[in-house]
Amino acid sequence: MKKTRQDDLVSSPERRTFLKAGAGFMGSLLLGGIPFKAVAQATNLAPPDRCFVFVYFSGGWDQLLAFDPRDPAVFTADRVSETRIMPGYSLLTDGAFAQTPVVPKERAGAGPSKISFGPAIGDPRTANLSDHYDLMTVVRGINMSTLTHEVGYRYFLTGKMPIGSAARGSSTATEIVGQMKPTVPIPSIAQGVESYNDRYGGYANALRVSGLADLVLTLDPPSAARQLDSEIEKSLIDLNGQPITCEEQALTARGVGTAYESSRGQMQTVMENKLSDSFRFQLTANQSVRDFYGLNNQAYPYNSAAGRAAMVATALKKGISQCVSINLAGGLDTHFGTQQTHATNQRAGFNALNLLVTDLRATPHPGGGNFMDHTTILVFSEFARTPTINATGGRDHHLSNSCLLMGAGIKHNRVVGRSGDIGMSPGMVDLRTGDNDPNGSNIFPEHIIATVLASAKLDYSITRVDPLRFILA
Repeated sequence: MKKTRQDDLVSSPERRTFLKAGAGFMGSLLLGGIPFKAVAQATNLAPPDRCFVFVYFSGGWDQLLAFDPRDPAVFTADRVSETRIMPGYSLLTDGAFAQTPVVPKERAGAGPSKISFGPAIGDPRTANLSDHYDLMTVVRGINMSTLTHEVGYRYFLTGKMPIGSAARGSSTATEIVGQMKPTVPIPSIAQGVESYNDRYGGYANALRVSGLADLVLTLDPPSAARQLDSEIEKSLIDLNGQPITCEEQALTARGVGTAYESSRGQMQTVMENKLSDSFRFQLTANQSVRDFYGLNNQAYPYNSAAGRAAMVATALKKGISQCVSINLAGGLDTHFGTQQTHATNQRAGFNALNLLVTDLRATPHPGGGNFMDHTTILVFSEFARTPTINATGGRDHHLSNSCLLMGAGIKHNRVVGRSGDIGMSPGMVDLRTGDNDPNGSNIFPEHIIATVLASAKLDYSITRVDPLRFILA
């Protein structure tokens, strides 16, 4: 059978990637609502006053290893039938993992840490994420109301319980961009994370990419060597730099031309500033990024957790984006005898996050202070894993979850909420004060999302709950 032109297109991975990413990008531009003058000003690439990072750990993390540890001297093997909690730290055979909860060393001027961490947070003998305790609030005992991966994941992305497994409402990053309308070239990037928009114009859509190579390909100016394989690809490229016609000017009176003009300006900003080069970490100009994130000796730095963290820092520091959603760790849905593997996979994500926070903390922000003074980070997973170990030596799905909030708009060096000392069930909290209260209420993901929005004085009414005011700065 004769192979068609469409067959050629589908058979080329590079072309498929370009079209998929490019179409997502242009979906956010063609419907854009940012005034053209504001887009033109974005050519200066000034970082927004507030930035947001949403960090996803994929698969359901073990919170005994991270943000809700237990002392193995108290929760011993001979008490498991009573407590239904087994920390399992003795099963971590790598000497880089502590056998007890990690309490970070006191940071100068910050006072002692009020937060303890599980062994996966980092090697206590070296710099690790727990060293930034003075920027953190840990929320424990979050009731996920589901043990299904897709439901818990989309619940935390939107702050709304899905209908079946289908997401309901906009992603929190979309809500932020929709309300704030930042004048940056690519307001929101989502790498390896879903994104939804149910009430804003296309300007609030995320540029969704599967990896850093995907991002570079999407932002690249077209080369002479690239063949135009479809009308879609040709339209994407032709949008840049063409004169406005009389017909377009006539349509402007009805708003269509304005949207087109705005999207053209946004694309032109991307092309003229060669934004793709910012993410080509192999270039000489990006030597300092390679050095800091340890990308020099990695065969595929784009695909590493450290490479993804470097992408986030670049997007924020260079004023390219306001919101970045990133999948920083995977391989956590482990049900079979894999305590060491699970801990190692978590640690890879936490080590990369430590590099990102260290970088943002050391970089001055044009608005004063450093980038962490202007950045709010939410770290989450779809649920946690059971506090007991199953018959195959692994852990299963568990309702009681934790999350980490860091940076701007959030009180620091705090732990709120709790999980029970029997089976780590979600605890009850006075939602006005944050005190543990047996007559109180559970904390749900919508409380976390409302708090993130309120931290920037945004409208959180879509969550239909009040934020956790006791952790708002």
